[in-house]
Order: sequence, then structure tokens, then C-alpha cells
Amino acid sequence: MDALPDWLAPDLRVVSIGINPSLPSARAGFPFANPRNRFWPALNASRLLSAPVEPGIAAMQTLLERERIGFTDVVKRASAMEKDLRAAEFRTGAEMLLEKMQRFRPRLLWLHGKTPLRWLARAAGIEAGSEWGLQPQGIDGMRLFVTPNPSPANAAFSLPALVTWYDRLADLLAQDET
Repeated sequence: MDALPDWLAPDLRVVSIGINPSLPSARAGFPFANPRNRFWPALNASRLLSAPVEPGIAAMQTLLERERIGFTDVVKRASAMEKDLRAAEFRTGAEMLLEKMQRFRPRLLWLHGKTPLRWLARAAGIEAGSEWGLQPQGIDGMRLFVTPNPSPANAAFSLPALVTWYDRLADLLAQDET
């Protein structure tokens, strides 16, 4: 398998958007499957979930149905590293991602890193913000929230730092629900 399926549905609170699937994720069939990736430990330690989940296909279904969190990527092709992707893949992928998000209309787009933000902003014709967190501009009523990428290749951000950013996202989502 050289791609990863989307985990999307109508009426999602948030859609998690990565750069592209890793090779371990494409093989396993779910995002962030590399055991060194800090996504699952950060997610489970954060206030984003009502209860922790074990990484895997069953967790994806739980996140989609119970937590109303979907998952997709800018580029659907799996690769070992971001540098293996071409600009044309990002352009095409961002346009397709924008169309999907306009169709599903989640309340918030959760971008893992500034690379997805730059490409999605370009496809939407908006300016990409330069800070982490809630972005100054949204897309068609959908807000954008950027957290550091949890990939092991992004060691500049510790697990506690990721949890802090995920908690900020949880706080923003909680404000929406009150």
C-alpha cells in the first residue's frame, strides 16, 4: 500500500491534517503508526479525548465516531521523508484537500506543522500565519489550528510541548461546545 485512507465523516469537530503518510502508517492502515512518532502518546495525555485509545484501526473508528475527529493528509502518497515529495504533489494534494474539507465542513482544521498550513493556505488563496495555534484566517468558516508535527524527525518539540499544544486545541474546541 502506498497511500493511507481518509478517516472522514460529516459533522466532525476537527480534522487532523498531516503532511503525508509515513511508510509504517501506509502499511498499518492508520496515521502516525511509526512507534517513535509522538502523536499517540501526546493525544492520550492531552484533554482532546474523553478516554485514551490504543493506536490502530479500532482507535480510528473510535476517534471518528466517539470524539468526532477525522484524519487526512495534504499528500496521500506515503514516503519515508517529506523531502521525497515533489511540489506538484503538494499543489495537487492541497487542492484536493481543500475540496474535501469544503464538502465535509468540519468546524476546525488541525494542521500538524507549518508545511500543511502553507500548502492549504496557498490553495485557498489566504495568507498562512507564522505562529503556532489558532490562525488569523480561516477557510470558508473553518478555523485553522497549527501544532508542531509529532514526527520523530521534528525533535525540536518535546512530548510535553506537544501535549501543551493539544490541550490548547482541546480548550478551543471546548469553548465551541459551551
